[in-house]
Amino acid sequence: MNNINIYEYSNLSKDEVNNLCRRAESDLSAYYQVVENIIENVKTNKNKALKEYSMTLDKVDKALEDFKVTDTEISLAHEQVDPEMKNTLEFCSSNVKKFHTKQMPKKEWMIEMHPGVYAGEKIEPIDTVALYVPRGKGSFPSVAMMTSIPAVVAGVRKPVIFTPPEVDGSIDCATLVAASIAGIKDVYKIGGAQAIAAAAFGTETIPKCMKIVGPGSPWVAAAKNKLSNFIDTGTPAGPSEAIVLADKTANGKVACLDLLIEAEHGPDSSAYLITDSETVANEAISFIPNCLKKMNNERIDYATKVLCGPRGGVIIVKDIDQAIEFINLYAPEHLQVHSSEPEKYINKIQNAGEIMLGEYAPMSIANFTLGPNNVIPTSSWSRTKSPLGVHDFLKSTSIGKINQTGYNKLAPFAKKFAEYEGFDAHANAVSNLRIEAMKK
Repeated sequence: MNNINIYEYSNLSKDEVNNLCRRAESDLSAYYQVVENIIENVKTNKNKALKEYSMTLDKVDKALEDFKVTDTEISLAHEQVDPEMKNTLEFCSSNVKKFHTKQMPKKEWMIEMHPGVYAGEKIEPIDTVALYVPRGKGSFPSVAMMTSIPAVVAGVRKPVIFTPPEVDGSIDCATLVAASIAGIKDVYKIGGAQAIAAAAFGTETIPKCMKIVGPGSPWVAAAKNKLSNFIDTGTPAGPSEAIVLADKTANGKVACLDLLIEAEHGPDSSAYLITDSETVANEAISFIPNCLKKMNNERIDYATKVLCGPRGGVIIVKDIDQAIEFINLYAPEHLQVHSSEPEKYINKIQNAGEIMLGEYAPMSIANFTLGPNNVIPTSSWSRTKSPLGVHDFLKSTSIGKINQTGYNKLAPFAKKFAEYEGFDAHANAVSNLRIEAMKK
């Protein structure tokens, strides 16, 4: 790979830096017209539209009559899945469940604000949530695992999986086993923008959902944008992206291995190695051919297009402070830190969905095995949003309880606020009118 992008950060203009920050989803306008037609068709024609799209878009060789995966198909998946893969799913699922169970907040709490004044919250799960598991560039049982487990831990009454079928109308067996281990009973064979529309409006056989979570293609992202007034579209999770930060103490070859992790996801991914050492940069670049030899042609093509295209490469900075400046601007989904002392950078990093520390903590382990979620905000949304977790499947309700002593303390302040803002009824409700009205 002789034409990998190499950028001298200090020589870049502001516009050039901003261009490095662009993702495949930065402009979805090219997708909107087609997506709007799909949405309207599904809204109007429901299952009839989905049957059409199962053939034309999902490329299934015959129209699906019933989109729901049967109990027989799930049982067969348990028989067909490789035993070692099933053991892997069980082990990793236990870690994911352990992490997300610890993440659960108290179901109810209340504190005494003043004598006779109590305030708190109660937590309830969202009733119906769709979990989107993509398939376009492969099968992703890890996404089924990562979306299903926190939904079940949170107590969602009806969590359902939407995932595109194979050409024969089947679903990847490991994906079904992952869903089954998590406790998901309802899996539907639909994908793309049509799946988002089905979740938003419901059909004759597919339940209308209150929220949808999970990563997807630009078509899925565009549909979520267009349907955000009808369904909560959750954490923005588009094509994969990563920055590998490597200081002068890093091993360039190991940094190269981690650079390729997200680059191989697809040509719409983003991946940068950023370093203050030309030696580390050269080591990494020189090691790329060795790594590519051990990858299949499709993944080689993806990685090459990313690292030689507009959303990838090597960035050389004058110092690590400059690197962190770019990281915080970029706000990556994944950040891998290669250093003999990676912890010293944590407090300087403000915007990253995930931070993996050291050469023994590759994103591969984070994606599948560690426990935290692998559905992480992309397209700079880590500036304001968090990785998927139990909180995405919960909602809180505020609670207040006040007795007469507490009322006497708070009412004068409430009355003053109400009068200042011009709300007469608010003021009356905490005035002598209340006291008179309460007399028997």
